[in-house]
Amino acid sequence: MPPRSKVAQLPPRVKAWLDQALVENNFSGYELLSAELAGRGYSIGKSALHSYGQSFEERLAALKMASEQAKAVVAVAPDDDGAVNEALLRLTQERLFTLLADGKGPLDISKVGKTVAEIIKASVTQKKYAAEAEARRAALQEAANVAEGAMTSQGMSKEAIDAIKRDILGIA
Repeated sequence: MPPRSKVAQLPPRVKAWLDQALVENNFSGYELLSAELAGRGYSIGKSALHSYGQSFEERLAALKMASEQAKAVVAVAPDDDGAVNEALLRLTQERLFTLLADGKGPLDISKVGKTVAEIIKASVTQKKYAAEAEARRAALQEAANVAEGAMTSQGMSKEAIDAIKRDILGIA
């Protein structure tokens, strides 16, 4: 097994500074960063910093893309039914399965087991929430229908009935 990365061994505040400096310098200037770290008492070569920086940049780009995609999904399809949560659960399950199937690197089986249990619990909670949301919609629709019948029999105008139904159903 190769030795642990020197960057990973940095104290948290120094590592936070390095991460911020990498972002601010657009993942360049590794010689200057190496010199700055040396001035702070940490000997890390520009190649090691570049390797770390490249990995960090890829993770940051993936996180940014995922955030942008999530925003786009929510903008197009508001999450009234928890569809985004369900999709996230499915993606997490798929990623975990891939990690298990690849067998690359050591896996802490107790953490994997805990993650699986949390995914199952989240999935059950998600399904319960979706069922409750559907029951609420059905109850509101039934209330709107009953109200419509009562208002029609009282001779209210179609416009007034529609306005009240929209209020009951929470439609703007």
